[in-house]
Amino acid sequence: MDNQNIQLKGITWNHSRGFTSIVALAQRFEELNPGVQITWEKRSLQAFADEPIDQLAQRYDFLIIDHPWAGFAARTKVIMPLDTILDKALMQDLAENSVGKSHESYSFNDHQWALAIDAATPVAASRPDLLEKENLSLPTTFQDLIDLSKTGKVAIPGIPQDTLMSFYMVCSTLGEDVCTTPDFVVSEKTGIAALEMLRELGKNIRKESYEWNPIKVYEAMTLGDDYLYTPFAYGYTNYSREGYARRMLKFHDMVAIDGQKLISTLGGTGLAISSQCKHMDIAAKYAEYVGALDTQKGLFFDNGGQPGHRKAWTDHRVNSQCLDFFADTLPALDRSFLRPRYHGHMYFQDRAGAPIREYMMNGGDAKALLGELNELYKKSLLEK
Repeated sequence: MDNQNIQLKGITWNHSRGFTSIVALAQRFEELNPGVQITWEKRSLQAFADEPIDQLAQRYDFLIIDHPWAGFAARTKVIMPLDTILDKALMQDLAENSVGKSHESYSFNDHQWALAIDAATPVAASRPDLLEKENLSLPTTFQDLIDLSKTGKVAIPGIPQDTLMSFYMVCSTLGEDVCTTPDFVVSEKTGIAALEMLRELGKNIRKESYEWNPIKVYEAMTLGDDYLYTPFAYGYTNYSREGYARRMLKFHDMVAIDGQKLISTLGGTGLAISSQCKHMDIAAKYAEYVGALDTQKGLFFDNGGQPGHRKAWTDHRVNSQCLDFFADTLPALDRSFLRPRYHGHMYFQDRAGAPIREYMMNGGDAKALLGELNELYKKSLLEK
């Protein structure tokens, strides 16, 4: 194939984990494939979660997407079913070496809509130096967490998106996944219990935390010394690496409720290809390069990436460079909850977090709040 002057564009999200990693791979791919140019642009983390992918697919060849868009993708066909264009052996390898349900999260209606090149779920993180200085221990139970939060030195990602994910997490840990019936989000017993537990923690959290996403939590924990622990925030290996931030964070598995460690809500990102891409062969070749194990545990990780290939998570060299971030948090990934991906779920996801956040901050009527969530959920099921 003549690769002269092939230009492709991609859109990712604005953090070293999402940007420098994929840009580094584009640079190396260009060196290996003269005549190809791949340009990556970036958007905010919130836009990454919110902006409809059909609009992005009109402007970009590659999209880094969030897996709740899988149902939308299957219905609209705005991105390519990758199982129809990528190497079958690679697809099999990625399925067999998924980190938790990461690979499955982009599978819908018998097609694979993105490659899980990045894996994440909420995990715990600490400043070991500050815990030692204050003679404090890591919490192991939810009650331990409540007690530690009374110091005022526990941070959480408290924006609506993350409080909703925390609600899903506590419900799952209590034994009931959300949105499994068309009648309600979760049973009244479980829903109220989950909300009340989050409020018990939330009343000890500083107001500024309720303006933060996980990145801002980690920046606060590393730039200053006001916070020594976060119990559940989407993990970012960057902060466990020498030289990235002012102080390094140590990442951990999470606390337990009645002996069950928290079952947090799976995140991560996927690499998708627009159906409108005019150079599908070369785009597929790049996707295969990004997803390959040697790339994932090599250039991708070395440039700030958080791999989606399981063998990268268990790789000794990789773990040796990040305080065993991957080895120590892999159990949390493996038990994480795969959130709903039906076509209308983004309607619910965009609206359900704010009232939960308000309740965590200020309290209120948990039963009435659950009723409000149920109404939003029923509307989301009617989305066309």
